[in-house]
Amino acid sequence: MLDAREIYPLSDFQRNAKQFIEQLQDSHKPIVLTVNGKAAVIMQDAVSYQNMLDELELAKSSAKIRQAMVEVAEGKDCDAVEALEELRRKHDIPR
Repeated sequence: MLDAREIYPLSDFQRNAKQFIEQLQDSHKPIVLTVNGKAAVIMQDAVSYQNMLDELELAKSSAKIRQAMVEVAEGKDCDAVEALEELRRKHDIPR
């Protein structure tokens, strides 16, 4: 969640980049930089960004697994051998 207290003009960041980077690395909280009073970019430290990407990938994987479980429950699954054979035919892969 973005903190309304973590909104700064881009010009402040340009003047004090080192301090902002230290703040990001210490707090692990993103900041919003504005241009002409409007949000322009969100900055985040690299570790927090990677953690966010990892969590997103896990959420996507979980959603795919849940969908597959629903399909199996509905009888929409198929045998692995049949699936591989279908892929072979679809992509014209020789045996």
